[in-house]
Amino acid sequence: MPRDRDPLVVGRVVGDIVDPFTRSIALRVSYTSREVNNGCELKPSQVAIQPRVDIGGEDLRTFFTLFYQTGPKLLTYNTLSLDILSRLVTDIPATTGASFGQEVVCYESPRPSMGIHRFAFVLFRQLGRQTVYAPGWRQNFNTRDFAELYNLGLPVAVVYFNCQRESGSGGRRR
Repeated sequence: MPRDRDPLVVGRVVGDIVDPFTRSIALRVSYTSREVNNGCELKPSQVAIQPRVDIGGEDLRTFFTLFYQTGPKLLTYNTLSLDILSRLVTDIPATTGASFGQEVVCYESPRPSMGIHRFAFVLFRQLGRQTVYAPGWRQNFNTRDFAELYNLGLPVAVVYFNCQRESGSGGRRR
């Protein structure tokens, strides 16, 4: 798929949250029976309960770190907001799901009060077990800094959706 048509580029996940990467592991996220596809729209009531997350791979001895982060897509004057860490799970064996890992920051569902918030699931391959720990805060979470701190390199998979308050009409107002 050409870079300019990649939904992660169009949705500014690549650029705002992560650097360009090549997806190498399957990542499937679903809320109840609805699978998350890049750029889809979900309401807070649809994402109140943490999702099911399945991870591909071939070797149970390979471990992954998964985190969810949320934040407004853009603030005024085209300034990006700093994101909030919504969940962090480490030591997830390949071919399993997030429920098999170690939850170090519990799930906090998105609660946008205004605007459209982007909710991203970012998956990294760990160097080994028990090599990633919880940050001291949820606010102002920075993916690149976190990945650098734990030598995670580039992500191996990312999935995102957009979320706005229940009464939101979608799109931009003119």
